[in-house]
Amino acid sequence: MDKLTTCLLDEKQAKRKGGLYHKTQVNLAYNSNRIEGSRLTEEQTRYIFETRTIGFKDEEAVPVDDIIETSNHFVAFDYLLDTVNKPFSNAIIKAFHRILKTGTSDASKAWFALGDWKKLANEVGNMQTTLPQHVALEMNKLNDWYNALSKIAFEDIVTYHFHFEKIHPSQDGNGRVGRLIMFRECLRNNITPFIIENDHKQFYIRGLREFENVNGYLIDTCLSSQDTYNEWVKYFYSDLY
Repeated sequence: MDKLTTCLLDEKQAKRKGGLYHKTQVNLAYNSNRIEGSRLTEEQTRYIFETRTIGFKDEEAVPVDDIIETSNHFVAFDYLLDTVNKPFSNAIIKAFHRILKTGTSDASKAWFALGDWKKLANEVGNMQTTLPQHVALEMNKLNDWYNALSKIAFEDIVTYHFHFEKIHPSQDGNGRVGRLIMFRECLRNNITPFIIENDHKQFYIRGLREFENVNGYLIDTCLSSQDTYNEWVKYFYSDLY
């Protein structure tokens, strides 16, 4: 197992506060949810992770779903770590979706398909995505390509992310699932993972929109985010370098 993964798992098991696992949980949940429109601040996200309570005195009220999805994201990241050595599959993807959306208002809707492929056509940023009847086939093709790679590189993980978001296989939550997949697959392939910050949202969206013409925009955004996470790792675990 990669040393970084081992460190994160050890911190998780020990319930250690103030370490890399703690920092990753808060920052990944905050930024990934914020990119999707969550109103929770970083401090509120940290408060939920550290205390497992709510109660934000003198602060703006936030939607219940934002709180549920943040709490669920912590569980999804733990699932990521616990299954990081398992082969990548549709089952992993669907499990991420089920964990992230459980207990939300969406989950109670008959058409939502919790933990499954979408049943209704959807768009992302006014762009059409794969129609529901074609999702299973397209996801199988994408995963077959990815899993057939003899050695998975950073660029392969980013390329997978683009195609995953273009398919948009679930009714909602695709961005968060996609970013969890990138973090997982970096760990699984001994690549320093990364967290795309909400401050870089516009660069990230531009990278996805223009990937087929200029893939460097998205790759550069992800590499910049990787540099940041690399500094975190150096701070907490200088012996890994």
